[in-house]
Amino acid sequence: MDITNVLVANRGEIARRVFATCRRMGIATTAVYSDADAAAPHVAEADAAIRLPGNTPAETYLRSDLIIEAALAAGADAIHPGYGFLSENAEFARAVLAAGLTWIGPPVAAIEQMGSKVESKKMMDAAGVPVLAELDPAEVTADMLPVLIKASSGGGGRGMRVVRDLAELTEQLEGARREAASAFGDPTVFCERYLETGRHIEVQVMADTQGTVWAVSERECSIQRRHQKVVEEAPSPLVEKIDGMRARLFEAARLATEAIGYEGAGTVEFLADEKGDFFFLEMNTRLQVEHPVTEQVTGLDLVRLQLQVAAGRPLPAQQPAMRGHSIEVRLYAEDPAHDWQPQSGPVHKLEIPGTIGEFTVLTEPGVRLDTGVVDGSVVGVHYDPMLSKVISYADTRDEAAHLLASALQRAKIHGLVTNRDLLVRVLRHPAFLAGDTDTAFFATHGLDVLSAPLVSEADEALSVVAAALADAAANRQAARVVRGVPSGWRNLPSQSQSKSYESRLTGKHEVRYRLTRAGLEVDGHPGLELLEATPDLVVLQVPGERGPVRRRFEIARYGDLVAVDSPLGPVAVRRLPRFEDPADQVAEGSLLAPMPGAVIRVAAEAGSRVEKGQPILWLEAMKMEHTIAAPVAGILTELNVTTGQQVEVGTVLAVVQADSEDQE
Repeated sequence: MDITNVLVANRGEIARRVFATCRRMGIATTAVYSDADAAAPHVAEADAAIRLPGNTPAETYLRSDLIIEAALAAGADAIHPGYGFLSENAEFARAVLAAGLTWIGPPVAAIEQMGSKVESKKMMDAAGVPVLAELDPAEVTADMLPVLIKASSGGGGRGMRVVRDLAELTEQLEGARREAASAFGDPTVFCERYLETGRHIEVQVMADTQGTVWAVSERECSIQRRHQKVVEEAPSPLVEKIDGMRARLFEAARLATEAIGYEGAGTVEFLADEKGDFFFLEMNTRLQVEHPVTEQVTGLDLVRLQLQVAAGRPLPAQQPAMRGHSIEVRLYAEDPAHDWQPQSGPVHKLEIPGTIGEFTVLTEPGVRLDTGVVDGSVVGVHYDPMLSKVISYADTRDEAAHLLASALQRAKIHGLVTNRDLLVRVLRHPAFLAGDTDTAFFATHGLDVLSAPLVSEADEALSVVAAALADAAANRQAARVVRGVPSGWRNLPSQSQSKSYESRLTGKHEVRYRLTRAGLEVDGHPGLELLEATPDLVVLQVPGERGPVRRRFEIARYGDLVAVDSPLGPVAVRRLPRFEDPADQVAEGSLLAPMPGAVIRVAAEAGSRVEKGQPILWLEAMKMEHTIAAPVAGILTELNVTTGQQVEVGTVLAVVQADSEDQE
């Protein structure tokens, strides 16, 4: 059977990824989109696009009936589910087949068997695959702690919580169920013993309809935040150093795959220890977010194989051998230094230097970019905050790490706070380079250290000087010229010019400078020499202990946002007005919304006393819950929101009047 038109029941990066392979195979493409995604890149790239009215996943990408109607309306003959949303929903797969469409995924029975993480573990245990015992939440006791709550029907860290205090179990179960229901439409959760440290190792499998099963390669995805992977690589450093571990892993993965009559691409996930022992976690009956690293070390296009298997074609006679090393990082719109707060807003620019391919397997060392956003895209609050996957490929692991870290540091990412600095610090960390990674990497090495800005305070100050000089050049370029004399020109020395900026790193910067016949004079920067200044480029000669060094700064402006890129590190500041508007001031003790979102729960009343750290309300944004807590002990004098209310970033949610000792 031939597949001629594929609808991708997804959005963003994975939709673009599938479309890229379809184009290479001469297959037509159909997109679906929510109202929030109307201007998204995946919509523009498809041959046809069908609107799903609404914004939230429940209204749009989780509506199997609307998606199947869209496929039929567009003339699609196959549906690819991507990952997340309905990708592991057996009822959706069954409905696709019932509509006479080709399902690009495993058999419905396999999805059902692996869809319940509780039942799948029992099946794997019977098949001879080592497992961690599942615990009934109602029977968890103090001596079983810590335990991990997991969503039965999903992945990606949604609906997952660690419980170390039995008194918190009920509340954490309720929160996990809410997240699971929001992300997957199924609130079912279960518990298992939580291992504080371990290695997350997974095996990519591929099976055809003729009974051939490949264990393609393994990946290590141990570095995680909130149980969601951040850095992934192939092959695994742990597996590489333990004799015989790869053969045992592959055998267990094949046993799991054969036990359920699997077809297509899937991933068998294990938790391993440093000795090489491992336990089955789950099987993802879909393509994984991190599949590009497997593609890079095998040369395979996994989406192409998915399409061929779905069309009934056999796998190639020879399974490819692994080659080189590949590392993938997930670039998120989030602030790791502030409890991983997701960010929303425009992506003014996204440029990764050294990129030699997008959505394609590299045949030489370099950087691959799989992204869901382009310059001008807007990141909303309804979906996951991942912007892009940046993937390096090289002959050795060290080279792949250095290549990726350099590309990220030099990247131009303007408009949103991201986890870029964290990723670079991880890739350059001695423990990472030594292959000493586990699921407690951030806790072991200090999130505060790893999330620190790449640029030092001194170098940021120099970058802000460059921003001020570029702004001055822009002002001169825009100035009126009267009778050949620019506005503001004078023939006598003037007082210093002043420009003010605000940085998230160091707060307010005031740059005072003069351009005289003798050259540039900048308060606090003696000996600084200006070599070139245009609105977009500033070149400075910076004095040093061993002689002057020339520094080049590239400047971009977006309203009051000024982005400065240089080898010293990226800097983003906001230009401050000369005079502050009193209307913009907020009362002391105000709790501002850190992101746009919906108030899903309120736990305090106006006039009540609150303690420092006490939760006041919860916001839901980007499919995750975020706690808004009292910053100090005192009286909750104002509560300005109610359950169900949608708020914008910066909204004053509540006001806490601190006790006098806290004020001191």
